[in-house]
Amino acid sequence: MDFDEVVRKRRSIRRYKDKEVPQEMIDNIMKSAFYSPSASNKRPWHFVVVEDEEKKKALAETHKYAGMAATAPVVIVVCADEEEASHWIEDASIATEHMHLKATDLGLGSCWIQVRGEEEREEHVGNVLNIPEGIRVLCLLSLGYPGEEKREHSVEEVMEDRIHREDFEG
Repeated sequence: MDFDEVVRKRRSIRRYKDKEVPQEMIDNIMKSAFYSPSASNKRPWHFVVVEDEEKKKALAETHKYAGMAATAPVVIVVCADEEEASHWIEDASIATEHMHLKATDLGLGSCWIQVRGEEEREEHVGNVLNIPEGIRVLCLLSLGYPGEEKREHSVEEVMEDRIHREDFEG
């Protein structure tokens, strides 16, 4: 796939086939995260790749919209060391988007499951995975072969009125 096709096809997939994701694909997705930019090249990321059924079920209980974590073949927990980089949220977010795009390129589906911003969510994920203090949880990334079809994005979704030239009024 060329880049534009990958970007158009990337959709939030919440249902997955009961089919194992090969380790080579997981490794390629993880590598893509490390190719992302990072403020001052701090690279504060940490990732926990979860395939254990019981842990995925526990992660699915993070909040009412996290249920797909239980049925996804893989859940990648995106974390960062907040002491290492003040821009950890941005750095981890960009790394997550790189993983989304690589998953799409490989024919997989993925969905961002928000964690950061709710202390009890971070605490829950931290308890399930023994995440040390100072390591913050940004999100869960469910991952697998799509069990649902979604149309790709179209040019009609481009909101021209949200593009400003030279200044906000331009």
